[in-house]
Amino acid sequence: MAKQSLLTDLHKHQGAVFVKKEGWLLANHFGNSEAEYQSVRTAVGLIDLAHRALLQFTGPDRLSFLQGMLSNDLRPLKMFEGQQATVLTQQGKVIADVRVLCAMNSLYLDFWETLKDKILAHLNRYLVADEVEIADPSENWQMLSVQGPRAQALLEELFGQGQLPLKSMQHGMINFDGSPICAVQASHFGEPGFDLIVSTTAIVHVAQMLADKGKKFSATWIGEQAQEILRIEAGVPRYGVDFTEDNLLLEVGLDNAVSFTKGCYLGQEVVERIRSRGHVNKKLVGLSLQDSEPARAGESILAGDKEVGAITSSVNSPALGRPIALGYVHRDAWTPGTRLVVKHAGTVIPAKVTDLPFIGPKQQAIRSS
Repeated sequence: MAKQSLLTDLHKHQGAVFVKKEGWLLANHFGNSEAEYQSVRTAVGLIDLAHRALLQFTGPDRLSFLQGMLSNDLRPLKMFEGQQATVLTQQGKVIADVRVLCAMNSLYLDFWETLKDKILAHLNRYLVADEVEIADPSENWQMLSVQGPRAQALLEELFGQGQLPLKSMQHGMINFDGSPICAVQASHFGEPGFDLIVSTTAIVHVAQMLADKGKKFSATWIGEQAQEILRIEAGVPRYGVDFTEDNLLLEVGLDNAVSFTKGCYLGQEVVERIRSRGHVNKKLVGLSLQDSEPARAGESILAGDKEVGAITSSVNSPALGRPIALGYVHRDAWTPGTRLVVKHAGTVIPAKVTDLPFIGPKQQAIRSS
């Protein structure tokens, strides 16, 4: 049976149409995915991230243990800061992409829930003499996200002025109606945004308050369809869609998830060898398509008569007025501006390699009002 969010009944009352995805029953749309998309780009969107999970690391060796297991450098992190990272195999391939949050006496990893068992099994394999305890607090917390140019204004209306974190990945605790909420500044689609980690006992109340207060800011619940368009426009690869454990870290383009100066960690030898060599043989790129419909995952990318890659995901971009795609392309053909074609439904679609993101990130510094 598919797992469900604690907000499923609330979503049903909002007219949600559901889809089964990665073992979860998720809101696919709320009646108009185009309007949902526009809400994130012009106002504010509310997103249920019940299918995110957390692991908590405590003990005196928590930093040194994770420093040896993750691709980014955790040592500069101060309390209430965060960063992106990946968990790698010894061969430098990606087991999972994670977000690291540094709390007072612990470190947290935040990731897609479907990766939890794999991450736990992998980390426990290397947890031998380290004084580290790994706890799974996921049952006690659920995540919401508020994304869009009016996200800050909505949350200030709800929580009061001066309560939100100031920089990207920073986080802090807010007491709201007697319940603790961890607010993380996080832009998922190139717009200002925040993730809220809320206790399961308060999640329905907080979600209802966000929706009620959000009416003033044209807030809308955002389903999977609109999120997929926003994600690809922002050039954000998704595990299980655009990369898997078959992909090397440097193929995927998660540049903000790796440090080349931190020293030894699992998979580092391969990552460093590739970096010193100067390139991988293929990497994930953006493609602008000259057609009326998106490509399909798995369709071949050609340079002349030579196959040079394959599509991983594709959507119609409302902002650009054309289909766009993510796909792997051989190094001989990945330079931005390179003209290629995609084999599609018995014909070919002209395509051009494009810098990512398609839609650039907005300024994330909080105004000092």
